[in-house]
Amino acid sequence: MVLHTSPYSSAFLRCLSSLSWGFIFPCYWLLDRLLSSCVATSLEKRRRSQDPCSFVTLYVLVSTPLYLLLLLASLPFALLGFLLWATLQAARHPYLYTHRRPDKHQAEQGCVASLADWRPQGRSFCFGSSNVCLLPDSLARFNNLSETQRRAREVGKRIRNGASRPQIKIYIDSPTNTSISATSFSSLVTGFRRTSSLGQRPDNTPEAETEPVTDCPIHTAGADCPIHSKGDQDCPMHASGVQISISAPEAGTGNHQGEGDAESLTGGVSSNNTLSHRTSMFKKHTGRKRRQGDDGFDHEISAFFPANLDFLCLQEVFDHRATSRLRQQLHHYFPYILSDVGRYAWKGCCSRFKFLNSGVMMASRYPILDAHYECYPNGRGEDALAAKGVLFVKVQVGTSHQEQRVVGYLTCTHLHAIEGDAAVRCEQLDLLLVWGAEFRKMTSRPSEEKGLEDQVAFDVVLGDLNFDNCSSEDKLEQQHAVFTQYKDPCRLGPGEDKPWALGTLLDTSGLYDEEVSSPESLQKVMENEEGRKEYLVFPTNKNHCPNQKGRKIPLKGNGRRIDYILYREEVQQDWKVDIEEFSFITQLAGLTDHLSVAMRLAVSTGEEEP
Repeated sequence: MVLHTSPYSSAFLRCLSSLSWGFIFPCYWLLDRLLSSCVATSLEKRRRSQDPCSFVTLYVLVSTPLYLLLLLASLPFALLGFLLWATLQAARHPYLYTHRRPDKHQAEQGCVASLADWRPQGRSFCFGSSNVCLLPDSLARFNNLSETQRRAREVGKRIRNGASRPQIKIYIDSPTNTSISATSFSSLVTGFRRTSSLGQRPDNTPEAETEPVTDCPIHTAGADCPIHSKGDQDCPMHASGVQISISAPEAGTGNHQGEGDAESLTGGVSSNNTLSHRTSMFKKHTGRKRRQGDDGFDHEISAFFPANLDFLCLQEVFDHRATSRLRQQLHHYFPYILSDVGRYAWKGCCSRFKFLNSGVMMASRYPILDAHYECYPNGRGEDALAAKGVLFVKVQVGTSHQEQRVVGYLTCTHLHAIEGDAAVRCEQLDLLLVWGAEFRKMTSRPSEEKGLEDQVAFDVVLGDLNFDNCSSEDKLEQQHAVFTQYKDPCRLGPGEDKPWALGTLLDTSGLYDEEVSSPESLQKVMENEEGRKEYLVFPTNKNHCPNQKGRKIPLKGNGRRIDYILYREEVQQDWKVDIEEFSFITQLAGLTDHLSVAMRLAVSTGEEEP
């Protein structure tokens, strides 16, 4: 299978496409600005109310007639360009594959994952998914979001900054210091742990096992401690049972996970902010005892994307210019990216004309071997204007001692969004399973060079499925066969999530409140039950009556969880796939109306290392 590195197979078609878009863009931009001036976000309304003497009203009164006049003047050119553009879509490839070779600085950081020999103890892989709502600005405003181009650039920056940071994990199994504030460690009570980051990396510090410490790992004697409040006399990190894990793979190797100590956090901090980001070998944390009834893996609410993020699936990356800006930022960390995924016009998507592509984007630190896109044929209403579908990707993550490729499969999708169309989403899930089986069968043939079959390390589904596991209206989707073939780590069964599972759909009316204006503040709100009720969208029940204020009484739980990462437990005979951690991420606060999710899997052969 050939990866398409250009939208069109010939330079002539590419020139025609650029010419057609040149005719369309002025009309498109003017229409977008005209509609945007009619729909204000809550932040803009607040600013206008605080400054009644502002020139915003005058600007709207002057710009609206001007935009309308220029729009009418550009319509003939836009019509000509649209006819040319629609015709060219029959020859356009369904995605754009870009590969950026890392520069010297990125190579030192280890942005390219290692494909060294696959050892029996295996490796861990981290997956992330997020709906970033990068629609044309006028459409994004219906979700109380604006400035799509700025948000696209900022989303890319935050993701790569979060993924490239050192990962410091602090566990407190039995804190005895009563000076620890409930606010700082509320995550421990609710079953979550908080992940903090340092702006600088430990010097020559490999990833460490969790070990108990007796001295404060954050500050030296006489220095101020950034952990506890000024009123506390004792540092809470001195409490018994404190354990620290540093996830900073050793530079230059990218395959092994060593042991570190607390000294590296104090005297060993270097001003050189370089860090290897290669996926490390996993080891079970033997230093931390789990509470009774706890899951077999860690779960957290984090203000950062996980360190050493290997694969990223994004949804609603619709705007063409925003896609370019986002891709440019992500390429600083991810060498391999699939973007502009989907079909336009009538090509391959039944009879409904598609004005937008699928909105799916996939980024990887491992080489992409194959990719395939399929469009869902059953879209309805306004959802049918976008070519929503599913992107199947095969990546190489290693090489066995027998020179077999070790590969992984990723499925990135965004299902039908209109409420009440459960049958449509179930049909799309049926197609996802059928197409996925066909893709794996088609790409599992032995390589022509050596005739050896690939070893499959993982099979993961990521995306916005637009239904939750608690709403009575989503019962049909909750019982779908996809949950028998793939495991949802946040789910106990149909209609019941695990107590720590968190909703991922934010209430758009509160996106700009000061309480949730930053990743850290949104993290604190999500750790609090009352805060979740205030800022998350909750599942509804048809049988529930409105309260005195006329609002529906929400069901018990932690909000609507519509963003999923599912994994297959058995992909290779005698191989083991275990989940290490699951994260709900607030790093994109103020940039989207969704929380991001991430999951780390540990894959091993189940054999003893020779």
